[in-house]
Amino acid sequence: MPDQKTYQSSHPWIIFKLDLSNLHHKTWLLLGEAKSKCQHLAGAPLTPATARELHQVMLTKSIHGTASIEGNTLSEDEVRQRIDGDLELPQSREYLGTEIDNILSLCNEVMDDVIEGRDQSLSVSRIKHFNKTILKGLPLKPEVEPGKVRTHGVTVGIGHYRGAPAEDCEYLLEEMVAWLNKMRAPDENPELIFPLAVLKSIIAHVYLAWIHPFGDGNGRTARMIEFQLMTEAGVPSTAAHLLSNHYNRTRDAYLVVLDRTSRDPSYPVEDFIQYALQGLVDELQDQIKMIRAQQYEVTWINFVHDMYKDEDTPAKRRQMHLALDMPMGVSVPRGKIREVSPRITAEYAGRESKTVSRDLNELLGRELIVQTKDGFRANRGIIEAFLPIQKKAVE
Repeated sequence: MPDQKTYQSSHPWIIFKLDLSNLHHKTWLLLGEAKSKCQHLAGAPLTPATARELHQVMLTKSIHGTASIEGNTLSEDEVRQRIDGDLELPQSREYLGTEIDNILSLCNEVMDDVIEGRDQSLSVSRIKHFNKTILKGLPLKPEVEPGKVRTHGVTVGIGHYRGAPAEDCEYLLEEMVAWLNKMRAPDENPELIFPLAVLKSIIAHVYLAWIHPFGDGNGRTARMIEFQLMTEAGVPSTAAHLLSNHYNRTRDAYLVVLDRTSRDPSYPVEDFIQYALQGLVDELQDQIKMIRAQQYEVTWINFVHDMYKDEDTPAKRRQMHLALDMPMGVSVPRGKIREVSPRITAEYAGRESKTVSRDLNELLGRELIVQTKDGFRANRGIIEAFLPIQKKAVE
């Protein structure tokens, strides 16, 4: 056959098809759960400080994850410092920081496109741009040209996976982009917009890993494409990074499941999809827990303030501050009450111990604190009465 490509015999799993009927019912349940959790996150009000911190935490985890999988040895704390502009590295390790800078610049670029409403359509040139930016300034083998399709064979991964034939890589990239850009929900089925967009982001990751079109940086490029497509799917910015963190936290499973998609005779790409979605849902749940903790804190603060509404005296303000400044879930010994926080120390300066006792008794009477065998603890559990009654599921 004159039009036969080499990859068709060497890589028969690269067929640019996804049969949705092969997806396990659990995969569809996970897609529904992911959509619900994303809607929850998108509608959750946060204080500006918490929103900024959550964004930085998730961005750090994502960048650390995608770089760590490829061997970057910076810790998550060091990555956060680098993102904040506070990490200077010795010359011998500066390339590790450069890699973080490169990935950060692309994340910011993608989010700027979202904010400005610019076209985010996937294209071969955009994929090459991602790869070129990721590899900029990094130590590379002589045959590797950032942003250029390789002209040599490559072998990677735990099973020594061989990338698609070099002569077919440009063609395969074009075919992949054309196929992915056609993967969209029919107008009469708008409920499929989110699930198909998420599936597309995961499939793009797998196919780029299969093709392996570049001499280096294919995994990082695949995860950047995945991130862009997740934002395109309407996933909140703090959650669009989560898959990279999942892959890093389950690195061994990531490599095994990805390798199996091309080695098992059935080419079970559906297994990788389910693995990725389970991780996405788990990561979303962790993020929701963080947001609930912040909302719990805000509710507690408001509750304490309401308890002292219209009682603006130095003694009442001091009692209110004591209730607010007690550490969550920790009992404070009677002798350590003055050390709960700097402002409490200042407010009790020069006052006798009976003032402390009077304030503690007042807070006990208002049920804002409880007495334990180890001292006194803020009674934050009292606001759980505001939650709807729900029977706990039997595990």
